[in-house]
Amino acid sequence: MPVTVVGSLNEDVLVRVDRLPGRGETVVGGDVVLAPGGKGANQAAAAARLGPGVAMVGRVGDDAAGERQRGALRDVGVDVDAVTTTPDVPTGTATIPVEEDSGENLIVVVPGANGRVTAADVEIPAVRTADVVLLQLEIPLDAVLAASSAAAGTVVLTPAPPRPLPPELLDRVDVLVPNEHELTQLAGATGRERNAAELAALARRVTRRTVVVTLGARGALLVRDDGSPVLLQPTPEVVPVDTTGAGDCFSGALGQALAAGRSLPEAVRWAVTAAALSTTGPGARGSLPDAAAVDATLASTPEAVPVA
Repeated sequence: MPVTVVGSLNEDVLVRVDRLPGRGETVVGGDVVLAPGGKGANQAAAAARLGPGVAMVGRVGDDAAGERQRGALRDVGVDVDAVTTTPDVPTGTATIPVEEDSGENLIVVVPGANGRVTAADVEIPAVRTADVVLLQLEIPLDAVLAASSAAAGTVVLTPAPPRPLPPELLDRVDVLVPNEHELTQLAGATGRERNAAELAALARRVTRRTVVVTLGARGALLVRDDGSPVLLQPTPEVVPVDTTGAGDCFSGALGQALAAGRSLPEAVRWAVTAAALSTTGPGARGSLPDAAAVDATLASTPEAVPVA
């Protein structure tokens, strides 16, 4: 199996708002849309849209939402044989207000069955034999550790939602993919805007492994573990509609690119292009591109530039 994703499956509740609320503030929302989600399932869907051979490992509840999540993954070609039904526990949910003009969002996740994923669930052939294993932190840390240990292929971890990472997990991760906010938290730094060189320094503070920092509209920062120059990969120009799930699309695309044998700089450029295209439609999976769309846009994606 080229890519196996171990992680969460959620039902997203998307609410359109004129602007995102501040702390303690109430705003009035517009339309409500139910959509498939979960960081793990989003990454699996993105990877499957971009290439064959994707498996999902996780848990859903014994409810209609769980069946919808399985069905949505099957529809895009994901193998869901290792998605387990958990009795008496609901499928995970995420409530996501999305700002009308900018497409920016906030996310509140209720784990549900995702919180019941165990080490036994992930110590399976689909994880052991995958070329690339994609992990996130919306399932118990013990299960994430077990998956990273079982994997023989490249391990890619998206540290979201951010939490302290034990050294034994970081030692097993080949590519860490935080966004700027997550990197700041992992490094124990203050939350302020930083330039690319400062972000690279934070990445090296967190781990000696390769780090790819996703920067939204600014692209992605590649900090390799072999001492190669740090690269800032810009995005192609798009008109964003909804940024929900763009980071998950990036990770899914990165996993598929690495499984296909692309070099890290090539894989990051390909993933940045896929993630940018994913923001041009609503929801986490509303505009996931296929490989042909990414390849067609790649010519307009700027080359990466070294960071001094």
